[in-house]
Amino acid sequence: MGGFFGVVSKNDCMGDVFFGTDYHSHLGTSRAGMAAYDKEIGLQRKIHNIETAPFRTRFEHIFDEMKGTSAIGCISDTHPEPLLIRSQLGTYAISTVGVINNAKILIDYCLSFGGSHFDAMTGGNVNCNELIAALINQKATFAEGIRFAQESIEGTASILVLCEDGSLIAARDLNGRLPVSIGKRDDGYAVSFEAFAYEKMGYAFLRELGPGEVVRLTTDEIFILKTPKEKKKICSFLWSYYGYPTSTYEGVNVEIMRYRNGKSMVENDNPDLLENVDYIGGVPDSGTPHAIGFANACGKPFARAFIKYTPTWSRSFTPTRQAERNRVAKMKQIPVFDLIKDKSLLFVDDSIVRGTQLKETVDFLYESGAKEVHMRSACPPILFSCKYLNFSRSTSDSELLARRVIVELEGEEGLNHLGEYADGKTTRGKNLREAIAKQFNFSSLDFQTLDGVIDAIGLDKSELCTYCWDGKE
Repeated sequence: MGGFFGVVSKNDCMGDVFFGTDYHSHLGTSRAGMAAYDKEIGLQRKIHNIETAPFRTRFEHIFDEMKGTSAIGCISDTHPEPLLIRSQLGTYAISTVGVINNAKILIDYCLSFGGSHFDAMTGGNVNCNELIAALINQKATFAEGIRFAQESIEGTASILVLCEDGSLIAARDLNGRLPVSIGKRDDGYAVSFEAFAYEKMGYAFLRELGPGEVVRLTTDEIFILKTPKEKKKICSFLWSYYGYPTSTYEGVNVEIMRYRNGKSMVENDNPDLLENVDYIGGVPDSGTPHAIGFANACGKPFARAFIKYTPTWSRSFTPTRQAERNRVAKMKQIPVFDLIKDKSLLFVDDSIVRGTQLKETVDFLYESGAKEVHMRSACPPILFSCKYLNFSRSTSDSELLARRVIVELEGEEGLNHLGEYADGKTTRGKNLREAIAKQFNFSSLDFQTLDGVIDAIGLDKSELCTYCWDGKE
């Protein structure tokens, strides 16, 4: 994933952009960067690796290294950014969020023009920001170039540009799968993936950009360069997992949605089973609010049977090898033995994608004395790898746990019945849940329904992207 934050101001804005960017750290763990415009210095840029240290510590000296009245910052899960680009449109800094599935075709297209070239990375890959900039530069204006780039890309691209005159250009992706929000203060404007990031700096929420909308922001005014499209398909998984609890997208708060989601899951659960459960808990952190809603609805006490130790191990996926990531994840789990020993526990996780760490979590609970461990997923079985945002970190559908188990149960024929497997009321659906529960040593397993997630969000299904669950675009 990733996120960006920018400010155009009449005053120095480096502090605002530093903290605003840091508030996007939940969206990525690979690279981070900042670019700034100062009337005397011009454009400046810094990029750092944040795989082993967070944005805040990597950029704590930025106030001695850069200054500006306009700036952008980004957290990236992929390539280094923002990049400084010099072209016929001028010199500018660019940051993007999304994924490009047809990158090779677009690279070949750009290279077909004489004299074109890219700065190649390991393996010959090209920085997605440089590729998008190359597409933008095919046109005579930023507005036309951004629209051309977005229409050429198979995937998703939200774009933030810091121009050489200090203005910002912000563009939401064509289908509105990701949010882009604008805030206003007396001395200028902020643009952000997460609205709460600028609200903490005293900017008032102004509005969200519509799908495909492109705007230019100066200290005094917002100019609409491309009007928004009528239809959007915002990612439902923002509410289920990626969104920070304080975030609000399309008027729907993440934390409130998760309470509603947990509550609705109880309606389809086994009341006799719930009667014998001692405690309801959430797999921390994003499973916790779903579990609170679940506990409130079923009348069983919520309890944190284990706590994640995060002062030094804030990111379980930092090591490059899966085995080491699993080990760090296990080391972070500190049990509260009095809440585990001889207890029947039901945990709610935000989702079950590949299941690489969940088995060890359950084993850890049994080793700590649990009598039963029931598991609930706050979203339906994930049957399709995301081709718009790459949120699942899976490179193919075959890596998804639900898909793997379906093939184990029925071979390739099972893939012709994904709808039945997603439905826990069908024979195939029950078989899927029982097979996963057996593999992971769950006392029982169930998933939230697609209708339940949609109802908890509260938007019409036509406005939501649910591709990872039902494969529908």
